[in-house]
Amino acid sequence: MCNFTQVLNDEAATLLAGQAFSKDLPAGMTVFLHGDLGAGKTTFVRGVLQGMGYQGKVKSPTYTLVEPYQIANKTIYHFDLYRLIDDEEWEEAGFRDYFNTQSICMIEWPEKAQRLLPQADIDIFLSHQAQGRQLRYQANSLNAQQFLQQLNT
Repeated sequence: MCNFTQVLNDEAATLLAGQAFSKDLPAGMTVFLHGDLGAGKTTFVRGVLQGMGYQGKVKSPTYTLVEPYQIANKTIYHFDLYRLIDDEEWEEAGFRDYFNTQSICMIEWPEKAQRLLPQADIDIFLSHQAQGRQLRYQANSLNAQQFLQQLNT
């Protein structure tokens, strides 16, 4: 599988990494974002959305659990599961239906619903460094491997 790491010096570099990631990101992808509070998960997603052409404000869906974005024939769902209470809350909201071949699902705090989520095509790990952040990509499917190989060139 394709794995690689980048060093991000600041918030602007995190946004640029998200924008680069958005280029040719195929529909049907499930992306898990891992990292402590303040690691840059929402900033990365903001970069992805901006890279796809979204011009509005991007906020963390901490209280709503998900924010949908319709951009250029793609639906992107940005999940933040930090405050997910239990499996019943997930089922009642109908989130399972959001995972399909036409959408892209980007999930912060996936470990809060691990049993309920499909396997991630891509895991993204953000961690604090002495200066800036480290960003690591991990492909978990053939489509993701091909995508990340293209991204890494």
